[in-house]
Amino acid sequence: MQEDIGEAFQKGTKYRRDDMDHKHLDWCKKPDAYKRYDDTERIGLPRELPELSKPVLKCISERRSIRRFSSTPLSIRELSILLWASTGIQRVEQGYAFRTAPSAGALYPIETYVISNCVSDLENGVYHYSISDHALELLRRGDLGQMVSNAALGQEMCTGAPVVFIWSSIFERSKWKYRERAYRYIYLDAGHIAENLALSATGLGLGTCQIGAFYDDELNALIGIDGFDESVIYASVAGHPY
Repeated sequence: MQEDIGEAFQKGTKYRRDDMDHKHLDWCKKPDAYKRYDDTERIGLPRELPELSKPVLKCISERRSIRRFSSTPLSIRELSILLWASTGIQRVEQGYAFRTAPSAGALYPIETYVISNCVSDLENGVYHYSISDHALELLRRGDLGQMVSNAALGQEMCTGAPVVFIWSSIFERSKWKYRERAYRYIYLDAGHIAENLALSATGLGLGTCQIGAFYDDELNALIGIDGFDESVIYASVAGHPY
């Protein structure tokens, strides 16, 4: 009987004590940890962090999947906090920038894109989060919420939410070191980021709902990536609960 793709993946990416591949790493070919769009409008984000009104254990106990949102716009300050808390630079040690979410080998394969539907002082459209300088890079203007909903199997919360986060992976960043095992770590990395978003949103009195069901190539096309070297793997909506 032919093995299912999922079963083959799980079996084929196992570590075995008697079959470890101790590959020499070519540091000259290590991929850059940052993606940049140089020829686009750049919007700097506020850097002030608030004193959260809720301790982390209370955020955990109150976190819910929120699918209905009020008409209150998300402020650009709130968006800035959510971006930093989910995957921004937390500290620099010995010249290396570590982020708020863990990543296997500190390789950071995940990229963050933002669909702005209703954010104060920010045009509607598609943005890329430039982590290195905490800024948004404008990729496409327009009201795209309905297109996101259509790509997300008709989930209308993508239209009603002030913002949609879309996380992609540049696979080679992790495969450079971990080969096929990298895919396991990439999905874990995305989960860490999504949980950071959910808990920080709860601390700010906001709500999120994570999304794993979508037509991959439609979302890839929407944010302008090829779906091969870089592809969408996760998403979330965020805003003020209804």
